[in-house]
Amino acid sequence: MHLGLGLTFQNLIKGQTDAEVYRNELALAARAEDDGFDSLWTPEHHFTDYMLTPIVSQFLSWVAGRTKRIKLGTMVTVLPWWEPIRVAESFTLLDHLSEGRAILGLGRGLGRVEFDAFRLNMNESRRRFTEYADAILQGLETGYMEYDGELYKQPRVKIRPQPYASFKNRTFASAISPYSIDLMARIGVGLMVIAQKPWETVKTELDGYRNHFRELNGLEAPKPVMNVFVAVHENPAEAQRMREIYLQRYARSTVDHYEFDNVSFAKIEGYEYYAGIAKNIAKHGLDKFNGFLADLQIWGTPEQVVEKLRKYVSYLDVGALLTTLCYGGMPPEVARANYDLFVRKVLPELKADDVGGDIGVRYSSARDSTLLTTASTQGTV
Repeated sequence: MHLGLGLTFQNLIKGQTDAEVYRNELALAARAEDDGFDSLWTPEHHFTDYMLTPIVSQFLSWVAGRTKRIKLGTMVTVLPWWEPIRVAESFTLLDHLSEGRAILGLGRGLGRVEFDAFRLNMNESRRRFTEYADAILQGLETGYMEYDGELYKQPRVKIRPQPYASFKNRTFASAISPYSIDLMARIGVGLMVIAQKPWETVKTELDGYRNHFRELNGLEAPKPVMNVFVAVHENPAEAQRMREIYLQRYARSTVDHYEFDNVSFAKIEGYEYYAGIAKNIAKHGLDKFNGFLADLQIWGTPEQVVEKLRKYVSYLDVGALLTTLCYGGMPPEVARANYDLFVRKVLPELKADDVGGDIGVRYSSARDSTLLTTASTQGTV
């Protein structure tokens, strides 16, 4: 099984500096390859204590320079916040620096505080994501950016350095709303499963995505990437305490950052689904919703964690498992102990499982591909 390590760089401890957050989590990043992880992932966020991760490709380039094998993923790059050419350039450069180890994660964003600070209209985010993703994915295959859409217009320009290799089978997108899941099937990318829904609902939506992907693309969809937060301890009571403190605190920080309790999502184009979440919170209470989010994560003894993770991987037919082990204001010593125990007793058990597929399979060099040659001569997107 492909095992990835997620790093969030949350600063939720009163009095802790951002420098201390980075020092602690960079130490985990520096160990990840030697400790057996297959990939390392970081999300993109801006402006708050929620996650200190504004330029993910820059961080992954730091990792690339210190490693030889581990794959490098974003969970995710939020396309409406970026000029599409710069996204294509940043991943092309990262792929050259790492010799083809980059994994492109895409999303359209949800944090209003981030959209407001970037002076962007959230009502346009779905349309911008659709056009930007189309342009970027085609540009990374052809070596040229060219697009004539409603919101994005780009005269033909060459990407330099030119793409190192195809990003097919190396592109995943987060999708929570049913519309977004359908969109990812249409643009032909894999799904990144974020634990925010009942697993039965996720299973139903994944089945629909796979069927639609097959109908539209004539091949099977990539196996999804699943991201969960894990708390592991030899003492079951201590593992439960980690759930009550750190998983709950992480859940609350997520609700606060994304304003899941804000019913005004109903008035924002493309975010109507989240208005339903806000109504559910209003009906059942914020504490209950926080507990629901925390309970979607994994905690327990090493044996219990292995069993739970295997259950979810099998149930959803997951191709890669991303585990975040430092979050929710964990003191550095707690995070290190959580990481160390996972590496010693959970990771080896899961890596021995064969779930099929490899999210990091790299196709031939884009410069030599038929797709690149054809698109270059046609000059159209």
